[in-house]
Amino acid sequence: MTEPCGRAGFCPDDRGRRGPGRDEIRWVTAFWRELGLPGLVDVHTHFMPERVLAKVWAYFDAAGPLVGRSWPITYRFAEEERTALLRAFGVRAFTSMLYPYKPGMAEWLNAWAADFAARTPDCLHTATFFPEPDALRYVTEAVESGARVFKAHLQVGGYDPNDPRLDGVWGLLEDHGIPVVTHCGSGPVPGAHTGPEPVAALLARHPRLRLVVAHLGTPEYAEFIALAGRYPRVCLDTTMAFTRFTEEAAPFPRRELPRLLDLQGRILLGTDFPNIPYPYGEALRALADLDLGDDWLRDVCHDNAARLFGIS
Repeated sequence: MTEPCGRAGFCPDDRGRRGPGRDEIRWVTAFWRELGLPGLVDVHTHFMPERVLAKVWAYFDAAGPLVGRSWPITYRFAEEERTALLRAFGVRAFTSMLYPYKPGMAEWLNAWAADFAARTPDCLHTATFFPEPDALRYVTEAVESGARVFKAHLQVGGYDPNDPRLDGVWGLLEDHGIPVVTHCGSGPVPGAHTGPEPVAALLARHPRLRLVVAHLGTPEYAEFIALAGRYPRVCLDTTMAFTRFTEEAAPFPRRELPRLLDLQGRILLGTDFPNIPYPYGEALRALADLDLGDDWLRDVCHDNAARLFGIS
């Protein structure tokens, strides 16, 4: 796929701030159809209780300390509009990434996510956790109720993944082989426990953990790619990587591109929808512009996640 804009007669950037339209939908669907795919699987999308999402959007609007720069929300729509748009794009399965920033939040977020998954069949049942005394109990309950993917946000949560209160949680998820999408890189702003060192220590204790490094580990790309090379169950998601927005602040080192081919079977499409400052198709175009081949794009945009989550 060498001409991702020209084939559909539309570049994602053309949409500007006008809201999604038929041209944008046409471009995204042309992208995956020309690869011979049945659609996309996006492992990093955000759906949350409305009052929580409103606070997240307000934080981005204010360019809060964990954001560090202007970050307009492109898809600031009601929940039903956002799910309808993902379906119109041809996203066959997506997630409801949500995360606590203090004790006492995770369990009720999990209850909301379970209800959302029940009424949204194409959403992979997502859950989360926080280092607190009852974390193992409610994570066990979430697993027993059918959670298929977890989110751990070390930057926003401000916690060490090696906190002893999480030992049982990581062990349970490791034993069940449930993926944990983890924001552990130091972008956009470093946290007290971000970076490769805490994750390396975690994987040394839980080497079979299905950890999905969000954002390709931005900006510590090489270090997290090396960890994936060392641990065969570690994956990486592409959320926001390679887009102009991210390249301006944390460019991906081109010398690492061959490693992305080596890890072709363990790289997953992620976008951060709806909390992105550019059109959805920009993430797809950025991947195509790497020129790593159509087989790589097919695996990354659909097949790897379809295998991981058993999506037929």
